Amino acid sequence: MSESPAGSGSRPNVRLEDFEKRIHLRQLTMDDYPALVEMQELCFPGMAPWSEDQIRSQIEIFPRGQLCLESDGRLIASSNSLIVESDMHTAWHDWTRISDNGHIRTHSDSGDTLYGIEIMVHPDHRGINHARRLYEARKALCRELNLARIVIGGRIPGYGAQADRMSAREYAEQVISRGLYDPVLTTQVANGFVLRELIPDYFPADTASRGYATHLEWTNLDHVPDPSTRWQRVSRVRICAVQYRMRHIDSWDDFHTQCAFFVDAAANNKVDFVVLPELLTNQLMAVDPGRRPADAVRTLAELTPAYLAMFSALSVKHNVNIVGGSQFTIDEAGRLQNVAYLFRRDGTIERQPKLHLTAEEKRWWGVEGGDGLEVFDTDRGRVAILLSYDVQFPELARIAVDRGAQILFVPFTAEDRDAYLRVRYCCQARAVENEVFVAAAGTTGNLPFVVHADTHYARSGIFTPLDTSFARDGIAGESSENVETLVTADVDLELLRRHRLGGTVRLLEDRRPQLYERRG
Repeated sequence: MSESPAGSGSRPNVRLEDFEKRIHLRQLTMDDYPALVEMQELCFPGMAPWSEDQIRSQIEIFPRGQLCLESDGRLIASSNSLIVESDMHTAWHDWTRISDNGHIRTHSDSGDTLYGIEIMVHPDHRGINHARRLYEARKALCRELNLARIVIGGRIPGYGAQADRMSAREYAEQVISRGLYDPVLTTQVANGFVLRELIPDYFPADTASRGYATHLEWTNLDHVPDPSTRWQRVSRVRICAVQYRMRHIDSWDDFHTQCAFFVDAAANNKVDFVVLPELLTNQLMAVDPGRRPADAVRTLAELTPAYLAMFSALSVKHNVNIVGGSQFTIDEAGRLQNVAYLFRRDGTIERQPKLHLTAEEKRWWGVEGGDGLEVFDTDRGRVAILLSYDVQFPELARIAVDRGAQILFVPFTAEDRDAYLRVRYCCQARAVENEVFVAAAGTTGNLPFVVHADTHYARSGIFTPLDTSFARDGIAGESSENVETLVTADVDLELLRRHRLGGTVRLLEDRRPQLYERRG
């Protein structure tokens, strides 16, 4: 009888880590992109995989909704989703529109529904409940965010083999009753999803499903409705544009008094934003009018620290966000720039240099243009600043809106009616073509003997898209010509969102960018 190893008194060297399966649930990152595409091509052969732009957009907009499973450092499953408002998406069959063709710029943090746009498990790792792990992660996210439901448009890849013998309805009924097995629908039903409808031509490229898909829902029984929400929600933003009269002043204190007065008056109306005109600090050149223009503006730039301190203090004191017109500023490279500043009411400050310069600005003052457009997050939406001449370049507004801007602020100065009308008409055009709110604030009055800043013409206003949801003429509020005053109006970001999704025309959605590409 042979001697057993146990009988020899020795013990096998058992290492638990040799038997462990390290499965880690985490958020997707751009480092996962190559492995994600490789897995997608294995899971859905013949279908175009995610582009790098789509995945980057998903991660930037809603990182918590982009999940994956990792086993021993290898990507083995993934799940992609966004949040939408259910009453804006009754046509759940339109995956392309709801998901923004996978870029999820339609995501809304204020929505009530988690919409799943894809889930997949690597073929080498199926049959061990990885899909369930991802569905459970989605449910946990849904509960944590107090969302009402999860909606998915699922595939039925097993139907292709049965299509000659039964209809899609018969196939789905047999899968639900466990008479047939479908690689996707069976898993979804087992995870608590209820079939609401069959959707023909959902994804024609999906030949295995014969183009069909299923609309399924999972209801969050822990959802607590907002008791204050009885009607359609609104997201009001009150904007005040200051039409500021340029006049002779004797000191910085005079300038401070004027600015403080207008901010205080606007704050009394409980506004969220106060917008002042471009280069309102040019008033200070009247204190010493004999200087050469190029020298005068560089001297004026030395007051930038005082300008920043003043408007930052006014913003915090009055609890209002201020677009402080603009001020000549010398940047770190020694360049003289015309810079608009956003003073948030929490004390933080952002800057936006003017990007396009007129021939006169370059000739008289030696100003140089900035290098890029910024879009800023605020407590009342995402905003961008287009300084005067910049609003006359349609590309900038489109870039800002593509980056999420909901309001464009246009501080301007115009020497006569023609110059003003160029700004005015372009503001309204940008509002219509980009489905965005535009608030313009200009200077009036005169500064005798201040070269290239002596005469001013303005009619400030707050402009909207043109549709039945907004003011009849696309003007939420407008001042009289050349009168020092305030113009205040409410705009509704929720109304803007609904307009973009379901307006009479949908200019952003109906674009055909393939026609606009530069060729040759």
